[in-house]
Amino acid sequence: MEPILTVKDLSVSFTTRSGEFDAVKNVSFELGKGETLGIVGESGSGKSVTAQTIMKLIPSPPSKVKSGEITFHGQDLLNKTDKQMEAIRGKDIGMIFQDPMTSLNPTIKIGKQITEVLRKHQNMSKKEAEKSALEMLELVGIKNAEVRMNHYPHQFSGGMRQRAMIAIALACRPSLLIADEPTTALDVTIQAQILDLMKDMQQKLGTSIMLITHDLGVVAGMCDRVVVMKEGEVVETGTTAEIFSNPQHPYTIKLLNALPRLDEPKKEKPAPVGIIKGANKPLVQVKNLKQYFNLGKGNILKAVNDVSFDIFEGETLGVVGESGCGKSTTGRTILRLYEPTGGSVNFNGTDIYKLSPRKMKEMRKDMQMIFQDPYASLNPRFNVMDIIGESLDIHGLASSRTERKRRVEELLDLVGLNPSHALRYPHEFSGGQRQRIGIARALAVDPKFIICDEPLSALDVSIQAQVVNLLEELQQRLGLTYLFIAHDLSMVKHISDRVAVMYMGKVVELAESEELYANPIHPYTKTLLSAIPVPDPEVEASKRRILLPEEQALKNGSGGPANDPYNLENAQLIEVSKGHWVAEPYV
Repeated sequence: MEPILTVKDLSVSFTTRSGEFDAVKNVSFELGKGETLGIVGESGSGKSVTAQTIMKLIPSPPSKVKSGEITFHGQDLLNKTDKQMEAIRGKDIGMIFQDPMTSLNPTIKIGKQITEVLRKHQNMSKKEAEKSALEMLELVGIKNAEVRMNHYPHQFSGGMRQRAMIAIALACRPSLLIADEPTTALDVTIQAQILDLMKDMQQKLGTSIMLITHDLGVVAGMCDRVVVMKEGEVVETGTTAEIFSNPQHPYTIKLLNALPRLDEPKKEKPAPVGIIKGANKPLVQVKNLKQYFNLGKGNILKAVNDVSFDIFEGETLGVVGESGCGKSTTGRTILRLYEPTGGSVNFNGTDIYKLSPRKMKEMRKDMQMIFQDPYASLNPRFNVMDIIGESLDIHGLASSRTERKRRVEELLDLVGLNPSHALRYPHEFSGGQRQRIGIARALAVDPKFIICDEPLSALDVSIQAQVVNLLEELQQRLGLTYLFIAHDLSMVKHISDRVAVMYMGKVVELAESEELYANPIHPYTKTLLSAIPVPDPEVEASKRRILLPEEQALKNGSGGPANDPYNLENAQLIEVSKGHWVAEPYV
């Protein structure tokens, strides 16, 4: 097969204050017509720099192509002028970026952003471009495309924005599509829809795809061949089947081993010190919790709508569901970061909603939170000593500066960080290290209960595995109880004792972890589980995805499902077998 893209011995460096940094080192690969090539590796591996160098999107300086060739349809891209590249970008090579909100113009309507590309590259009239743009929006599965043409990016959901990005990238029918982490920020069901869409568009248009990702499950279902990158170098390349069945490089093996698999049995965790697993003693009792938000003009958002569950001492209760299902709001309302609309939370025998602000402040010592984004939740103006020490100061847990310093260094050591780095600032740490600082801060006050709110979503897969192992080790050593909120069901299965599935503000199913995955009962749980990519090309090839009600309605051309497709408004959790609860009625 004649390659449409050849990258040969590509090396790219950046000039920084501390000298020259080699981001890409002697990288070579080929991409054939109609083929999908996966480029995998963790943050800092050079995969995005490689893609942006192909598009000539990295400013020079500070970047510099030190050596190499990039040949596209026989043309040397590195020798093209900016003007010549403008003619190629969009027309012959399309690109989908990781975050559609930052790559779509917020001040221009979606329809116009597509027509601009068509008029620039295809010399279409305004009317022709509008007709073609409408067809593209329909092709990528956007409902009411005629109306949506006149909407701005902020009026679209994350998944819809990514569909609009695909429509723009493919509007001119390019022969090459570069997709740079196109599903990282999306829920598992939306991710599955976007990947299905890309495969569908590839078949219709014959496009070659270069897919950049750190998710090997996505690679298993999408790619023909794989290039594995580490620290700017290609360490392994081969067909997808070869890479998964017989990886050669230790780094590839490490990446594959770090992935939790939904189809693998869960490893049994030891009980925390001093706690008998299964002892009938709830530490946290959530009853009929409601959190409503007034959106104005008579619109009420029932973010948490009559949620009840217990969390037992020493256990991890996982809460899963898509963005907007109410899982993070549930966590914050339990801690009284939001004042509840209704219901109660009983912690260790105390109804915390009846506590005065002063008493609640004392209670917070026992109930802590680890946040999703470790950078946003750490004060960039504080060094680590003060970030962790502030908790000790608030609760009067250090009698002197010496005692405070000793305790902070002890906590850093506990979470696997160098105590001598206590005077560094958040920006001087990697994402995984920052998340460890967040964990150390939560542990500073010696809590009994920690809510982990999506603590892994910003991290690479092997760093995720490290943080999960750390959380499990700390739970075992310190007797901690966790509420673990996430949308990555594979990870949740392996860390949780029991799992609650949330949809539209309700718990629709609650069961022991292994039982929920082996025997899902609610149709929404089945849909969620069927959307998770499995890092095995054979499994992915034979897997059938169950569609969400809105997807099914779109496919059937019936205009869309009811606002409450599973009749959840008045649904009650019913115990269908020991410890397995399901919201009924659900049809």
